[in-house]
Amino acid sequence: MPETYKYKAFISYSHSDEKWATWLHRSLENYKVPKPIVGKETAMGKIPARLAPVFRDRDELPSATNLGELLTRSLADSATQIVICSPAAAKSHWVNEEILTYKRLGRSNRIFCLIVGGEPWASDKPGLEEQECFPPALRHELGDNGELSDRRAEPIAADARAEGDGKPNARLKLISGMLGVGFDALKQREQHRRHQRMLVFTTAAFVGMAITSGLAVTAYLARNEAEEQRNRAEAEAETAKQTTQFMVGLFSVSDPSESLGNTITAREILDKGAMRIATELQDQPEIQATLMDTMGTVYTSLGLYPEAARLIDSSVAKRKEFLGAMHPDVAASLTHLGEVQTLGADYEEAEKNLRESLAMRRDLFGGTSLEVAETATELADVLSRQGEYAAAKPLIEESLSIRDSVHRSVHPDIAASLEDLGLNYYEQGNYESAVAYLRGATEMRRQIHGEIHPQLAEAINNLAWALVDQGELEEAEALLREALAMKRRLLGDLHPELASGINNLGYVLELRENLSGAETAYREALGMNRELLGDEHPEIAAVMSNLAFVLYAKGEMTAAIEQLRQTLEMRRSVFGVEHPATASTMTSLGFWLIDTGSYAESEKLLRESLAVRKQVLGEGHPQTAGTLAVLANLMIATGRFEEALQTARDARRILEQSVPDDHWLLAAATNVEGSALAGIGDYAQAEPLMLASLAGLEQAPIPNLAEEGRMRLADMYVAWGRPEEAAKYRGVQ
Repeated sequence: MPETYKYKAFISYSHSDEKWATWLHRSLENYKVPKPIVGKETAMGKIPARLAPVFRDRDELPSATNLGELLTRSLADSATQIVICSPAAAKSHWVNEEILTYKRLGRSNRIFCLIVGGEPWASDKPGLEEQECFPPALRHELGDNGELSDRRAEPIAADARAEGDGKPNARLKLISGMLGVGFDALKQREQHRRHQRMLVFTTAAFVGMAITSGLAVTAYLARNEAEEQRNRAEAEAETAKQTTQFMVGLFSVSDPSESLGNTITAREILDKGAMRIATELQDQPEIQATLMDTMGTVYTSLGLYPEAARLIDSSVAKRKEFLGAMHPDVAASLTHLGEVQTLGADYEEAEKNLRESLAMRRDLFGGTSLEVAETATELADVLSRQGEYAAAKPLIEESLSIRDSVHRSVHPDIAASLEDLGLNYYEQGNYESAVAYLRGATEMRRQIHGEIHPQLAEAINNLAWALVDQGELEEAEALLREALAMKRRLLGDLHPELASGINNLGYVLELRENLSGAETAYREALGMNRELLGDEHPEIAAVMSNLAFVLYAKGEMTAAIEQLRQTLEMRRSVFGVEHPATASTMTSLGFWLIDTGSYAESEKLLRESLAVRKQVLGEGHPQTAGTLAVLANLMIATGRFEEALQTARDARRILEQSVPDDHWLLAAATNVEGSALAGIGDYAQAEPLMLASLAGLEQAPIPNLAEEGRMRLADMYVAWGRPEEAAKYRGVQ
């Protein structure tokens, strides 16, 4: 792709297809070309590392019949043109004019089509003309006079419809054309999580050890309005003065003999302050409640959740008592209480308190206030931690809309909402959108915070995690190490966020086959979490699961199974049975138990997991298909080939609609289907399926899955009476 072009592509579209244009624009600009082909020369020129910038946003078009100067110049400056094809585009005068203009530049071979609706060449079929998706300039070649001729053109098209290529493959087909390389050359290794992973444990910001008196003043006076009555303002000023005096005294050691030359830790100061608040301010309930709420948020920021919850719960009770049930300060404390209960995994109480606060804040402040955005964000967090991602998404979008309308520029709250939306897309499997939002959030954080800040560390960590699922392991590891170094400087040696960062680094090391490094990281994170969180917590279960998979990869099967049994027991206790993480652990344990011959226990776990995944995720979800594929494996191991065949076909049907063609999970289901056919003696149908699955199995994150696929193929050839073919696949690495 020649470097002289200003734009890598010009997107032509009808405004009816603006959502598709937005998706395509973001998708192309965020696409990272595989390193092995960057710099190579093709018919399209030298292959770049990125496909940016892409021209999309058009000015208002003039009413004349010709394109504006800006658009004409932009077309000339574009290496390729991509036409989003639909019935609306086929009828659009401006889309057609843009295609004509580009063809007149002598670049017909650089026009690519993305079909999003309608039908190609429907205009040739009587009664279906309205379904035509190709504009006339696409359907016909240019004549010598520069006008459309009667000669039929052959547009180069990718079909994004579900019944066509699907969005992921359509995107790759477009990119392969833009770069001038084969479609297969762009098939990227899919990195898919083997089990439920935690992204980041907490969004609490770090609070320095030196707490100033201004903290209490802000907490108490933040919502004063200019029109309040004079006596109310004077009363609050007096309260603030007393609060300030108390806070100043709280963090000073007036008697040198108290310390006897020893260092007084921040934790000791906090505990002393909490005790004084409870005992010395009983006759000043308003100041007492304010300080309880403030100190509770400090404990929260330091990862001391039980202490924080007790203080903020007391603040809620006292504020309701002297302010009434409907008051801004009551709503604020309820939000703070819900936040710390979420972090402490008390999800039921957290959701109840946050819903109460959100309803109160909507009534008090209206639907577009920053207070509503804050509580909606916290409620989305607790829903997400319970696996209710679809329910969380509109709350996140509401918060982002409010914050964007209020701040209208670079702001920490906007960055936070972008990050939340990226994480939500990640959890729902839309990794491309996840990376786009998380990268935007990280860049905004860098603008806001500079080189080191806890929220920047968190944003970097989350971006790295999404990159893992796009196979960008080198960039992910570098980002995780940057975030972890930042957290060690900011948080000390013992903090939930530090433990989360160590866990995440361990996972990437595991993916990069540094198993010893991964095991060391997981054990450090596990020990830290147990010290911080007790013996039973979702974060502990997540790290235990990670450690189990590393032990499995190292061949320590007995230890791995025991570790995963403990994980399952904890997840059942913390989440209950009907939760995605619990179902994931049941499927993994059931899969491992097949290898040990524990078929009855394996089948019980797999059927329970299948029922949960169908109910919670839906019958068409890839994880549901994953459990079906494992269940089919069990049926083959127990000689139930007919039943295995139907189960494997069900899995493959789901995966063909939900994952890319080269995904390892689809290959696994295909291999199991072939093995079932071999089991009933239908070798002719089994062979092509088993052969086709081998390439995909090589990409699987499960140890030895590819080797098992080759051995199954070899066994099939032996049973078929073709030992010479079997020899080709035995002992192949």
